[in-house]
Amino acid sequence: MSEEAAAQKPIVFQTAGFDARFPNTNQSRHCFQNYVDYHKCIAAKGDEFAPCKQFFRAYNSLCPNDWISRFDEQRESNAFPVSLEP
Repeated sequence: MSEEAAAQKPIVFQTAGFDARFPNTNQSRHCFQNYVDYHKCIAAKGDEFAPCKQFFRAYNSLCPNDWISRFDEQRESNAFPVSLEP
């Protein structure tokens, strides 16, 4: 791709949309719930299921990277506080 074409292509930023379950609250619960929902979704439907990607985008947008790393470590060591079975 030439530099001109790359310069003309707009960059689209997306973040998590409104979720009625978390109207006026600290977004840490929203972050955690989307992380859990994503892993339950991929366990039930697989990595390529499109609605699962919405949960992925939401938790990647809302959660600090340190939290995601900690959640992943807890999942791998079977110490995650929530069951991720579908």
